[in-house]
Amino acid sequence: MAGMTMSQKILAAHAGLSEVKAGQLIEADLDLVLGNDITSPVAIKEMEKFNSKGVFNKDKIALVPDHFVPNKDIKSAENCKCVREFAKRNSITNYFEVGQMGIEHALLPEKGLTVPGDLIIGADSHTCTYGALGAFSTGVGSTDMAAGMATGKAWFKVPSAIKFNLTGKLNEYVSGKDVILHIIGMIGVDGALYKSMEFTGEGVKELSMDDRFTIANMAIEAGGKNGIFPVDEKAIEYLKEHAPGKEYKIFEADPDAEYDEEYTIDLSALKSTVAFPHLPENTHTFDDIDDIKIDQVVIGSCTNGRIDDIRMAAKVLKGRKVAEGIRCIIIPATQAIYMQAMDEGLLKIFIEAGAVVSTPTCGPCLGGYMGILASGERCVSTTNRNFVGRMGATDSEIYLASPAVAAASAVTGKLSQPSDL
Repeated sequence: MAGMTMSQKILAAHAGLSEVKAGQLIEADLDLVLGNDITSPVAIKEMEKFNSKGVFNKDKIALVPDHFVPNKDIKSAENCKCVREFAKRNSITNYFEVGQMGIEHALLPEKGLTVPGDLIIGADSHTCTYGALGAFSTGVGSTDMAAGMATGKAWFKVPSAIKFNLTGKLNEYVSGKDVILHIIGMIGVDGALYKSMEFTGEGVKELSMDDRFTIANMAIEAGGKNGIFPVDEKAIEYLKEHAPGKEYKIFEADPDAEYDEEYTIDLSALKSTVAFPHLPENTHTFDDIDDIKIDQVVIGSCTNGRIDDIRMAAKVLKGRKVAEGIRCIIIPATQAIYMQAMDEGLLKIFIEAGAVVSTPTCGPCLGGYMGILASGERCVSTTNRNFVGRMGATDSEIYLASPAVAAASAVTGKLSQPSDL
């Protein structure tokens, strides 16, 4: 019997099989089905079409209105109303109303809803975030979400894998965002197409949980089916805090597991990395960046709105001012992170620097609201996509960066790293 990767073992266990092979089609039992205020209404309408008697398990569905919340217009209000009423009809345990909600991929781990060994689907492409905790999690379409809510099952094609062996330790101001941008720059936006990106090696223990969430979150930007990390002491400490008493299963890759490719990445050699328009693979370090004037900075999103990110932004902005004419928007990813930032005095630092702080929302990342770009404007953003027109006008430009780079750029008014200050 050939060895299996971490992802393949989780899929085999949930399909009730002793082994699976790359390319095999399986039907597997789900531990969690996730939807937000954009994708859930479509799924809910689909469920109505196949006369579903309701949901398979009211405890294993999470509905998080986070994209246009608080509602920006009538359409978004109707969408949220649809989700709210569905949650009420089906007594959904994990429905998060305004006031309890946060950006879904930061909120669910924080609430202890995602644990190692879980099989999770979400009607949002960044559902791959939970691989940071050793779960197999992946984004699906709203029809798959509907089927998942009704039956508790989903079809999968078992992915082959790429192994990323991490060594060394990140330098100051270099973070998980730089790691994943470096990888996407190296392999390309379809370099891991429908593959599992499996992270391993001595360097993993040097990464914070927030770094790991960021790296797993952007696996999809390399085309990955999922990103996944081994469950180590840091992950177990995180689970003790956020999912106390919850059972989970740790899966480890077999020593003879097969990988399509293997890469070794020395974390200590990485520098601050920026993805230029209009693809996440268009990466540059500051060795080859000229003066690029900007108009706006956004620090937040499911990629970089966690407490490590907010602290880093505050560290750079403390005692400094946002450059004249620059809009700097900071969005803590959940209410708990917002509260923590408030308790630590970080919000005061931001406001004194001339930034604005928003309630938790996906808002500007998808061109929703809370920071739309006008024609010709440039934004340095800690979000995950910089496609044409992603944050507003089709001739605006988005530069993807870490919180440290975003905050430094807000101070100088041009693309900068903290050492430039």
